[in-house]
Amino acid sequence: MSGRVPTKPTSGHRVPRGPRPEAVPLLVGRACALVGLLDIAAGVFPRFRHSRMHALAEVLPGAFGPFAAALSLGAGVLLLLLAHGLKRRKRRAWRAAVALLPLGAVAQFTYRHSLTGVLIPVALLWLLLRHRDQFAALPDPRSRWRALANLVLMGAGSLVLGLGVVNAHPRHIVGEPSLADRLTHVLYGLFGVEGPVDYRGTTSWTVAFSLGALGLLTAVTTVYLAFRPEHPAARLTEDDEARLRALLAKQGGRDSLGHFALRRDKAVVFSPSGKAAVTYRVVSGVMLASGDPIGDVEAWPGAIERFMDEARAHSWTPAVMGCSETGGEVWTRETGLDALELGDEAVVDVADFSLAGRSMRNVRQMVKRIERAGYETRVRRVADLGDAELDRVRRAADAWRGTDNERGFSMALGRVGDPADGDCLIATAHRADERPGEYGDLRAILHFVPWGTDGVSLDLMRRDRSADPGMNELLIVAALQAAPKLGIARLSLNFAMFRAALARGEKIGAGPVLRAWRGLLVFLSRWFQIESLYKFNAKFRPRWEPRFVVYRASADLPRIGFAAMQAEGFVTLALPLPRFLRRRAPSRRPCPHRVTEPGARAA
Repeated sequence: MSGRVPTKPTSGHRVPRGPRPEAVPLLVGRACALVGLLDIAAGVFPRFRHSRMHALAEVLPGAFGPFAAALSLGAGVLLLLLAHGLKRRKRRAWRAAVALLPLGAVAQFTYRHSLTGVLIPVALLWLLLRHRDQFAALPDPRSRWRALANLVLMGAGSLVLGLGVVNAHPRHIVGEPSLADRLTHVLYGLFGVEGPVDYRGTTSWTVAFSLGALGLLTAVTTVYLAFRPEHPAARLTEDDEARLRALLAKQGGRDSLGHFALRRDKAVVFSPSGKAAVTYRVVSGVMLASGDPIGDVEAWPGAIERFMDEARAHSWTPAVMGCSETGGEVWTRETGLDALELGDEAVVDVADFSLAGRSMRNVRQMVKRIERAGYETRVRRVADLGDAELDRVRRAADAWRGTDNERGFSMALGRVGDPADGDCLIATAHRADERPGEYGDLRAILHFVPWGTDGVSLDLMRRDRSADPGMNELLIVAALQAAPKLGIARLSLNFAMFRAALARGEKIGAGPVLRAWRGLLVFLSRWFQIESLYKFNAKFRPRWEPRFVVYRASADLPRIGFAAMQAEGFVTLALPLPRFLRRRAPSRRPCPHRVTEPGARAA
């Protein structure tokens, strides 16, 4: 196989798609969701069985007495919880559904003596048993924080459903209890205690059993998630990192994002020969790879096949963020996936860079102004910094991050100054003041990772908020000017999403569709660094290298996009946990400062 760059963009090349998810798991999952919703409706609303849906509701598991209302609610909630796992072919969801459906059928026959009502759960059970080989997906990585998430979500859902149960019997309520009384009744009922709302007849028993069932279901699922064995997300082991570094030493010059594969919150699969690897992270059921595979292009198909096998084994959605044209061509050819152009990477060739000329006047004037203000720059390898200065750089980069959570995944290393990263490059800006700050005269930091033996790739940009504007421009120019002495011939800057659309949309003659698309991107730039990164990169007159997202089906793109935003740190779903529920951080080697830049390398 050749490493030749294709002559046409991969995004325009349509190839047959890979194997799609089986129809039976999708059908079973949707059927479970439908039955679950109808069971909940039957348990909450007493008049539901007299509506036009009566014919369908009559054949659902459970009767409509006090016990049956609770059973209906419980079965409905559990089936809804299982539906997504069945669609993803999860083995444990299959086992739970196989155990739950017979119970519903027995309850249906016992309480209502309806043979017809047994048919639907039995038919669904037969379908599950008939196609049991299609439900073989392994569990996802998990930790105990999901117990707290379940407590919050199930508790909120139980509260809403409980209000529905309490308010569904207006003709049987004694008096006119206030909303506060109804909420109190729900909260008491979830714990199995009688509340302040009174009902006539047996309705009080129906409400009590239903609320008790919701509370018990919330408690049982939370306890199960809290005390089940923990399967934390895979981490890069010392052996994996050593093998990746060996591959990068031989083939690291091929992709500017190769060194970012050494993030220690990624997992890795190797080709059978060990000459290539794909690193990834699983986020919300999406198996996200980043950049091109590492290693020999001839061995890429083997690593890609292992990646796809892992995705199929767990029923994860495969996706690749930010691969090159060559990588996109290999991924689509070997897997049948599709590719879509995501944006462009700005690469500056050191030999062609100069501050002279009209096009560089703004950058030149900004740099000279900052230098006249008393700033000086230093560009060095990490290995050349002393321990005290390196510690000061780490602390400053952490303090200047500007966001509560770390950001970066596909184009960020996630640490500064690790002993194993001595060949990384650090550019710093200094200004001596009368009163040195906490970090001395340090005012701004740029961190670069190696790109083969003759290049570097921008990792993060940090500056003191009190420093003069233009620190990033100053340090990039300093790095480019110092590059020849350090043996650096090329420097990769930020990644600009949808750069081509922004550039073409502002030109004369752009059509209405292109102008509208550019207008939307400019609007989104208020929250995401889309237009600003493009304009910042363009100052240095780079060459643009397209980057692609590889995906299985168009319907997966929203899910992939959301997972990518989670991985990059733009969306955080984790909840603050008690200490006993927190995932323990790996302690096999120190990495006290995992620092990434909100704007660097990602829009």
